[in-house]
Amino acid sequence: MTVPQRPPLLPLDDALSRLLSFADPALSPESVPVGDADGRVLAQDVVSALHVPPHDNSSMDGYALRCADAAVPGVQLPVAQRIAAGSSGTPLQTGTLARIFTGAPVPLGADAVVMQEECLVLPNGQGDADRPQVQINAQPTPGQNIRRAGEDVARGDVVLSRGQRLGPAELGLAASIGMASLTVARRPRVALFSTGDELVMPGSVAPQDMPPGAIYNSNRFFLRSLLRRMGCVVSDLGIVPDQREATVQALREAAQAHDVILTSGGVSVGEEDHIKPAVQSLGTLDLWQIAIKPGKPFAHGRIGDAHFLGLPGNPVSSFVTFLVLVRPFLLQLQGARNVAMTTVAARADFTWAKPDKRREFLRARRNANGGLDLFPNQSSGVLTSAVWSDGMIDNPPGCAIAPGDAVRFVPFSEVLA
Repeated sequence: MTVPQRPPLLPLDDALSRLLSFADPALSPESVPVGDADGRVLAQDVVSALHVPPHDNSSMDGYALRCADAAVPGVQLPVAQRIAAGSSGTPLQTGTLARIFTGAPVPLGADAVVMQEECLVLPNGQGDADRPQVQINAQPTPGQNIRRAGEDVARGDVVLSRGQRLGPAELGLAASIGMASLTVARRPRVALFSTGDELVMPGSVAPQDMPPGAIYNSNRFFLRSLLRRMGCVVSDLGIVPDQREATVQALREAAQAHDVILTSGGVSVGEEDHIKPAVQSLGTLDLWQIAIKPGKPFAHGRIGDAHFLGLPGNPVSSFVTFLVLVRPFLLQLQGARNVAMTTVAARADFTWAKPDKRREFLRARRNANGGLDLFPNQSSGVLTSAVWSDGMIDNPPGCAIAPGDAVRFVPFSEVLA
């Protein structure tokens, strides 16, 4: 009997391209207060209606003057006015200066600000009592210590673009131009559940009482956390009984109220489970074998308007596959402009002598010498590797690594934000 040959493993870039082709940004926009928009994706450009700063202002505490009045160091000038941030001065008269503070508007006629450390306030009795004299001990240049109006943002500038994911700096910039709310994509609604009679919830059974073959459900917890960091509204449906009808019912109900259904486990080729036939009975399902390690089995399907995403069951495989496939999918679903995984060049301080024929994602962390150390056990079931590491090395197929080699490093800080 001829054994049917399995199709070749799908390169990760091809799998990602295929997956993203299904992720049409279709989430309706909504308006949210700026303070609540962290992590959200802009659905329309943000245009400034004013200059930032709105007027020429001083970048430090000191004295505003005309450079022509202080052409040589040691000149003494009377203080004609005092200008603090939030107030406005009067035009500066020739031969005088203004005491000025950081952020205060530069008076008309002044063309420089001399920092107070380069000035000497003369003792009482030298000059008018109401107009103390100040000695300028440095020669100013035009524009010195002045922040120009519109230097940061000009009126009419697009300061934040549609598809941009918002972080603390972006929220501050929006507030600086007077935005009280922003139009962003609706949060994806994601249903998360697990299947498998071997799964036990932490707290339901003490470690010493675990029955043979039982394991605690760890994937559910890190997947829920990852989804929430992606800005998703998560419905945790728990552990679905390992029965065909229960699985079909859970999928049918999840598809009615969610944009995405995410599961882990039960997507390996030839594996007996209820997820595959249940999804196929309700919609469509494609099983992919992807040329990555850890990982490989992955599923995408549709049940009504909801996407179905199936991850491998081993915890590190599920963790890595989420980062390289599900994360960009969810970002694009929200209309994000940049969904690519960021890599940085780093130096390997280890030996990897037996590379796999698949593209590998090796858990590693930076060391005090600026290089990378490798976690000693790269098994897909060793979740401690993801805790010990601060990123993963994106290693091409069949590529051995020697100390000193340059590698592509994916910091977790870039993909877990």
